[in-house]
Amino acid sequence: MATIINCLRVVPKVTNTNTEPFVSLFTKRASRLAIVASFSSSTMSYEKELAAANKAASLAARLCQKVQKELLQSDVQSKSDKSPVTVADYGSQALVSFVLENELSSESFSLVAEEDSGDLRKESGQETLQRITKLVNDTLLSDGSFSVSSLTTEDVLRAIDRGKSEGGSHGRHWVLDPIDGTKGFLRGDQYAIALALLDEGKVVLGVLACPNLPLVSISGDSQHSSNDEVGCLFFAKVGAGTYMQSLDGSLPKKVHVSTTENPEEASLFESFEAAHSLHDLSSSITKKLGVKAPPVRIDSQAKYGALSRGDGAIYLRFPHKGYREKIWDHAAGCIVVTEAGGVVTDAAGNPLDFSQGRYLDLDTGIIVTNQKLMPSLLKAVRESLDEKNSSL
Repeated sequence: MATIINCLRVVPKVTNTNTEPFVSLFTKRASRLAIVASFSSSTMSYEKELAAANKAASLAARLCQKVQKELLQSDVQSKSDKSPVTVADYGSQALVSFVLENELSSESFSLVAEEDSGDLRKESGQETLQRITKLVNDTLLSDGSFSVSSLTTEDVLRAIDRGKSEGGSHGRHWVLDPIDGTKGFLRGDQYAIALALLDEGKVVLGVLACPNLPLVSISGDSQHSSNDEVGCLFFAKVGAGTYMQSLDGSLPKKVHVSTTENPEEASLFESFEAAHSLHDLSSSITKKLGVKAPPVRIDSQAKYGALSRGDGAIYLRFPHKGYREKIWDHAAGCIVVTEAGGVVTDAAGNPLDFSQGRYLDLDTGIIVTNQKLMPSLLKAVRESLDEKNSSL
């Protein structure tokens, strides 16, 4: 039990009992014990891994927040696929890799991740590598729980390259997108550090650190203020539900997807970038469903997090022809939604299969909603796809 309490780290130590009434303190402790009991009464496995994942993602978020505030032109490199890669992208992967291996040193370690160190090993990448190394060391130092000397540039390169695992259906594999929504990150909008664990091909836990996501709902009918507190950490473990807390470490609360049954009352999430999803197809589907609200378009797996707490009821993703989905783009988000009571399938209604390596082989696209809306949503998806195919 003590291990679980330590891993959640949800209530700060009270140093002045005169400033907090006994009743309030008792209520906080009771809430904390209720959360622990919820985790204990489900599965007792993976709590150590979940604690390590929460720590790794939270520290990576801290690094990313610092870089976003000080974003410099030299921070952006160009990858072969022309998508922007930042100092934070590499730094986040190095940091998560190091923290997981340090916290779970007794276990074999396999990491499937997006980046590799190829560009950083070139002469043109040396200045960037130095900055990444400093950022990683500064972040570890600020945490204060690691008794290691400063990492060298070679240590950082090795940590990044631990992400070269191919995954698969046997054993345990961590799956990481160090910054999901890189373009959103560069614009100052939504992004997520997305970390999941596969065990024998199944996602058994997931963490989404969303530094710019408000703690309040982002649904279209909600009132927003520039003063809204931002920074959410979502975490889910198989059989234990989904929880959300602030990145600052507030008391976690259990979340649940929207329970709406009426498509007219449902709101839709889709990718911000038109290049990432076929918006016209999504529009056809929502018209058939009768959805009245305009779509909410945001970057990254922050959509999965927002959906898990009921901000919206539907998420549609239909990539352009020829694009292959990577497992790190959906693994963490998938379990965060399903443990919150939602359903995640491909366009044919099949569950997503994360056991086939670095890519998802699926039918056409990904649809996410609650169990009550899924039958009508699947029907609308099939009708729209048939119409689209017949017009070609």
